[in-house]
This record gives sequence, structure tokens and C-alpha cells, in this order.
Amino acid sequence: MTKRRVVLKREEPLPPPPPPAQPDSANSSNLGRVHVRYGECQRNHAANVGGYAVDGCREFMAVNEAEEGTEASLTCAACGCHRNFHRRVVETEEAAASYSDCE
Repeated sequence: MTKRRVVLKREEPLPPPPPPAQPDSANSSNLGRVHVRYGECQRNHAANVGGYAVDGCREFMAVNEAEEGTEASLTCAACGCHRNFHRRVVETEEAAASYSDCE
């Protein structure tokens, strides 16, 4: 079996990414709060033997003494899995805009 080496070369650099979209004042009433929480653990503990078994952890709970942004804050206190194994649930609250007619 022979090995092949593939080298990819770019002719020109990639263009810079576009700036983030700024909400305009006309659509500011449609903005709301986004809250992200992590639900049940979906880690398959029997994957190495060809089976399927989850541990039953119902919700992600960060370690109590862990500081936000540290690696320990990404570990579940209940099952010991990383936060990425838990189902991500995004909840949005729409802001109600009130307009008054000033004439």
C-alpha cells in the first residue's frame, strides 16, 4: 500500500468576516431575552461494547464551588459528564413593546 501526500495551497487570503448585524430601531421591539439551560444527559455509556445505555441524569448541574468560565464549571455534579453531553434547551422571552400616541 502506497502513501500519498496531498498538499493544499490557497492562492489568496480569505476575506475578513462580515461585521455582526446591528439591530435597527424599527425591529428593536422584536428583541427578547434568551435563556439557555441544559437538560438530560445523552451520553451513551455502552458505546464501546456496541450497546446503548444512558445514566438517567435529568438536568445539568454545575459543581457548586466552580467559578464561571473554568473547566470545573463545565462538569455536571450529578453524573460527572461534560456539559456538551446534555441536551441544550433555548428559551426565549419576547419583549412586549408599548407605544403611546403622543399627538
